[in-house]
Amino acid sequence: MCGIVGWIDWKRDLSSQKEVLGSMTQTLTPRGPDAEGYWFSPRAALGHRRLIVVDPEGGLQPMTRQRGEHTYTLIYNGELYNTQDIRTELKSLGYQFEGHSDTEVVLVSYLEWGPACVERFNGIFAFGIWDSKSQHLFAARDRLGVKPLFYSEQKGYLLFASEIKALLKHPGVTPLIGKNGLAEVFLIGPARTPGNGVFEGISELRPGHSMLYSNNGLKIHQYWALPNNIHTDDLPQTATKIRNLFLDTVQRQLVSDVPIGTLLSGGLDSSAITAIAANTVAYQGKGPLPTFSVDYADNDKYFKPNDFQPDADGPWIKRMSEAFSTQHTNCTFKIPDLVDALKAAASARDLPGMADVDSSLLLFSQEIKKHVTVGLSGECADEVFGGYPWFHRPDSLAAETFPWALHVENRLQVLSPELIEFLQPYDYIRQRYEEALTEISKLPGSAPTHQDSRTVTDHQREARIREISYLTITRFMPTLLDRKDRMTMATGLEVRVPFCDHRIVEYAWNIPWEMKALDGREKGLLRHALTGVLPKDVLWRRKSPYPKTHHPEYLQSVRSWLREIVSDPSSPLLPLINLPALEDLMKLSDAMPSGRPWFGQLMDIPQLFAFLIQVDFWLREKEIQIL
Repeated sequence: MCGIVGWIDWKRDLSSQKEVLGSMTQTLTPRGPDAEGYWFSPRAALGHRRLIVVDPEGGLQPMTRQRGEHTYTLIYNGELYNTQDIRTELKSLGYQFEGHSDTEVVLVSYLEWGPACVERFNGIFAFGIWDSKSQHLFAARDRLGVKPLFYSEQKGYLLFASEIKALLKHPGVTPLIGKNGLAEVFLIGPARTPGNGVFEGISELRPGHSMLYSNNGLKIHQYWALPNNIHTDDLPQTATKIRNLFLDTVQRQLVSDVPIGTLLSGGLDSSAITAIAANTVAYQGKGPLPTFSVDYADNDKYFKPNDFQPDADGPWIKRMSEAFSTQHTNCTFKIPDLVDALKAAASARDLPGMADVDSSLLLFSQEIKKHVTVGLSGECADEVFGGYPWFHRPDSLAAETFPWALHVENRLQVLSPELIEFLQPYDYIRQRYEEALTEISKLPGSAPTHQDSRTVTDHQREARIREISYLTITRFMPTLLDRKDRMTMATGLEVRVPFCDHRIVEYAWNIPWEMKALDGREKGLLRHALTGVLPKDVLWRRKSPYPKTHHPEYLQSVRSWLREIVSDPSSPLLPLINLPALEDLMKLSDAMPSGRPWFGQLMDIPQLFAFLIQVDFWLREKEIQIL
């Protein structure tokens, strides 16, 4: 993985802008600690930071190839998992390759197929290609948005980069936040509306989209969307297809010229990846597989089962490591380290994030990086196969809002009356929710054909689950992918997410809910498909989310820190909060959390305090001006 920066300008000669582009590119050094490269011409300037994973010599960037009178220059952040397939096809068409990197395959694919090349890629990517003859930029992002790409279209020029921080280094981009940005942070955050860059003048290229920028302006094109097909396979066929797709996906994602391992929580998703990876590397004679888990000091002492976290992970991690003979490392963090990392996590994300859920992953990634450069992780199975509680709880299904943010009052109680009046929170959330619903295409023949009440109810439930699935894949999943990308890449660690393979997502999207929730279990179909891959007890273990600390010291620490912040008259947070209400909340006993998360499954009152700490730091660090 890498970091990319581009600047296209129709007025200035960019050959003389090396200092500015260098400053922008160097902000991405953690993403690419191994090498730096630049390419300049009068109209285009490209910068690249490289994390070496495949072909150290043959994958240098920016990479240039000639075809006829056209010179094409590429900067690329990503990983193709069908590199060999595409290379073989291109060789049959007469192309020759200088190395074995996927970078070269991406560039040559564009030479042959132009913008349609993205439709052939199986992987995670964000890249830009400058055509010196035609004087235009083509840029694209992978289907599910695993790799980020932000841009800023200014008068007469375009900037794009892997992260917002690189754009903010350009003198033409000012860190301004308006009404829309405030609403995204305080009402939608730590999620973001797709395409919204929060800062004024900054946008995100949406997943499954490409863009073409020339002297005629910017054109955005959607090249991929979730397909709407009637699912005709029966249960045995469906389970076999999922199993085969998943086996192929994990094995493809084990390709690397540097050490590779898996992140293992002991849950279904990470355990399935670990099982296949361990067996594959053992067959290749490369074992044992390095595996890594995260925990917190004294968590065993303070853990209490609840609806969201039914049991502790530790015994299940040990079970998996022993069953597949992995070389396991358990990373345990102390509460002060977790709290201290809140700032670094906000810097890595460029926005206030998921509090200790972010900071713990940042610390975890730092430890993993000491052993391997590439990891495989189990994100996105819950989104794709219906694992979250909101797929199964009547209150979530009935709610006419985002089901992971039912308790909006928990966050609104600490916002200032002026901010609430300005943002009109319920209207804004409703608008974003309804926008998302309009994107969903109905399945052909999905309407009931007669008025039998039971049939109508079944169709209504199926339609509602489809809505929840779409919202989860396009609005909630990107939050976790952002988190995974920023926290891992901030430490120079590449993490791959097999459940985001677009073939799996496309196939699973149209599977009826009754089949997905087989045996009345969350991810019941996936469990059935993985029978024989995992030990039976691991296979049928109840879902448990990413581990968080249960130590009361965490609440005490963030509460104390937040009190210091609001006691500072210069804090930029003060005009945005309801200080009396926040002080009342901080006076409550240590019996918190409330059991009513304001975001996802893990963001409760302690995380609300930590989120406000991150907001204060973010406003200060970026020197943000609020319009």
